[in-house]
Amino acid sequence: MEFSNEASAATVTERATGSVLGARIDALTWDATLDRLLRWARARESRYVAICNVHVVVSASRDADYRAVINGADMATPDGAPVAWMLRRQGFAEQARISGPDLMWALCERAAKARLPIYCYGSVEATLALLAQRLRIAFPDLQMTMESPPFRPLTAEEDAAAVERINASGAGIVFVGLGCPKQERWMAEHRGRVNAVMIGVGAAFDFHAGTVQRAPAWMRANGLEWLHRLASEPGRLWKRYLVTNTLFIVGAARQLLFGR
Repeated sequence: MEFSNEASAATVTERATGSVLGARIDALTWDATLDRLLRWARARESRYVAICNVHVVVSASRDADYRAVINGADMATPDGAPVAWMLRRQGFAEQARISGPDLMWALCERAAKARLPIYCYGSVEATLALLAQRLRIAFPDLQMTMESPPFRPLTAEEDAAAVERINASGAGIVFVGLGCPKQERWMAEHRGRVNAVMIGVGAAFDFHAGTVQRAPAWMRANGLEWLHRLASEPGRLWKRYLVTNTLFIVGAARQLLFGR
């Protein structure tokens, strides 16, 4: 199935979007998000979805090629309280945070009921085994396939074989857990080749597998999930959060004050 210009145009006309540091983010309710994704998945339309937290929008603001990938997505959800807050400041008063782990879990629940196969692409085999075990317990009717690709660029032949496996599985949804920005670039490169909705879910595989502890609900609700992750992995994440959070605050202030 080829991704058609007609399908792309239809998506653009029905979208309500805001801009956060130059990244186009969709203003959607949870129900509208799930309904749209499942409609695409049932038809096995080749589309991709970017889950945009502070790190994603800051990276997009500093890299024109990556920004084009985000702005070319069929849907970009506001993951992260600050991103959702920026949309509310632009007139979307009820905009909620739509995060990768929560979106993945909700879609798995609906896919199980609809007997719609899913595919998980990314992470390591041990994590995927734990993820599959938990998903089978939560959703016994869920049809799923797991694949851990090599941690290196694939050859053209390897990539073509991976695409063939995904398409042969019958999956309508492909959850991609390759990390930012690799997963967004991978999805953009495979639109028109993978006959499914590709969703970049970041660390969702680790959270749902239980290999990484997610922040408590009260921290997520108050925009403090980043603090929990920083406390859990300070050596790896301190620089990322120090730099990206500072750049986001500066960029958001400039956008709100000066419109750029």
